[in-house]
Amino acid sequence: MKKRKQRNLIIWLIVAVVVVVGGIFSFAHSQKQKAQTVTVGVMTQTNAEQKIWEQIAKTAKDKYGVTVKLKSFTDYTQPNKALANGDVDLNAFQHYAFLDAWNKANKGSLTPIGKTFITPIHLYSQKYTSLKQLPNGATIAVPNDASNESRALFVLKNAGLITLKKQAGTLATVADIKSNPHNLKIKELGAEQTARALSDVDAAVVNTNYAQAAKLPDKDILYTEPVNKDSKQWINVIVANKKDKNKDAYKAVVKAYQTKEVKQLIHKYYGDKEITAWDLNLK
Repeated sequence: MKKRKQRNLIIWLIVAVVVVVGGIFSFAHSQKQKAQTVTVGVMTQTNAEQKIWEQIAKTAKDKYGVTVKLKSFTDYTQPNKALANGDVDLNAFQHYAFLDAWNKANKGSLTPIGKTFITPIHLYSQKYTSLKQLPNGATIAVPNDASNESRALFVLKNAGLITLKKQAGTLATVADIKSNPHNLKIKELGAEQTARALSDVDAAVVNTNYAQAAKLPDKDILYTEPVNKDSKQWINVIVANKKDKNKDAYKAVVKAYQTKEVKQLIHKYYGDKEITAWDLNLK
């Protein structure tokens, strides 16, 4: 009788251990599953962008077991705030220069964890068909926000229209113009106004999204931003909070983005207007 009781006690102890261990593994599995869902903040997307992210999500799920969810924003001030506040896990909407400017202005520590693409911007004109035709004293409209104005000035620099001081940092301003041999008048406007200003100025540097919205034709392009050593700051990136930059699930999203399939889709939808950046060799 005593032996039977001891045997029953051992059996119940084994059952209890199994239940407890099973519960622990179940909880751990649940936590792991929760950690494998990654929410990415993006701007409101075009059909092409949706197709590209569908491919990224498929690769992330099939190859790495990570579920990618997107959260769309309509204002460029929102995705970084959402990331800093923990409302999203990553975001993918900005280039290095925009991120640097945001971190400085907000004392932030958001960190790029993977390159995506670069979209060269253009100098447009409705009055002239070549750079040589621009007259002395021509008025050139540029965006007035810090990162886009700097980018526009580098476009003019690479076009051979101005030079910039050597000490000009990542974000150049009109004060950093070293020489202006054609006496160009730089007109600073809101980025969204540069396309509309084309009828009133000799030329304008227009961001690609605003050029597309205004349906500016390629024939109006005087100059295209080159992809060279000046371009690194304009490469778009996937961004995380600094403390999370090494999380495997977040690295998986980057790997799912940087694939041959995504490269093919970007070329399919954008041709040479958008260039994958993770394999660029900048010179």
